Amino acid sequence: MTVPHSPLRGVLVAFAAYAVFAFSDASIKIIDGAIPPYQIAFIGAVFGIAALPFIKAKGDSWLDIVRTQNRTLWLVRMVCGAVGAIASIIAFTELPMAEAFCLLFLLPSFVTILSVIFLKEDVRWQRWAAVIVGFAGVVVVLRPGFRELSIGHLAAAIGGIVAAISIVILRKMGPAEKRLSLYGAALIGTLGVSGVLTLSEIVVPTPSQWLFMASYGLLGAAGNVLLMTAARMAPANLVAPPQYSQMLWAIAFGYLIFDDSIDLPMAAGIVLIAFSGLLTLAREKKRGTALPRAVVSTDNQAPLATSTEPEDQAITG
Repeated sequence: MTVPHSPLRGVLVAFAAYAVFAFSDASIKIIDGAIPPYQIAFIGAVFGIAALPFIKAKGDSWLDIVRTQNRTLWLVRMVCGAVGAIASIIAFTELPMAEAFCLLFLLPSFVTILSVIFLKEDVRWQRWAAVIVGFAGVVVVLRPGFRELSIGHLAAAIGGIVAAISIVILRKMGPAEKRLSLYGAALIGTLGVSGVLTLSEIVVPTPSQWLFMASYGLLGAAGNVLLMTAARMAPANLVAPPQYSQMLWAIAFGYLIFDDSIDLPMAAGIVLIAFSGLLTLAREKKRGTALPRAVVSTDNQAPLATSTEPEDQAITG
């Protein structure tokens, strides 16, 4: 069965996916650091296994989870998946949600810089301008020297950097790599690294904490499946921008649940960073970068990477 190409439906599904991710991240915030971040990451990854049957394409083997065309890059992506998951959990635990998203949204700027260094891409002034605007937004938000920075800020920056490395790896691997393998790399990495760290300190969760950790993992898995579906319905340049709707959810959650506040400098910085990201996406549309098909990440924060090939724009089953 083939679902007809429907860009509008794809965009709506993308909005739904990013909303689900925002609820998943809010579940971390509600736990409020009562459970170690690596234990949350491990339990979340266990629940993230639920997405595998939906990511497995027709004709794939379950062994494709660990098969790859480039073992070195697959292993790097595995490490990035683990570090990104733990770092994002720390960021959402320590920072207001809007501020955490603000820093994580620097991802497009990190991708531009890493693409120059490792892929030797020809980056013109428009993309460099977007990078400068993005980092200017961060300076406005953080106001170094005028406010105390925390481990949460460092974790958010690390989360953005490792997610950018994952995107550059996707570009290097190319469209031949199976999405099951790429998702499996991040999943296995998170299970392995966070599982080992959890052995050093196990906290027995309360029933409510189990509920929110299950919510984090299952909603993250559901968001990945929705995002993959959106990528098959609409081109990547239409699916990626709705990610910035997460900021609206973050502001709403912060106001209604977490008693967060956003001052004028932070609001201005958020606008600058969002503008930087959207400008970068506009440039990516013109470049038509080919990536593996409908690949999503278990850290919930990386923008979607999709192939530009026409056959990826329909759901088959």
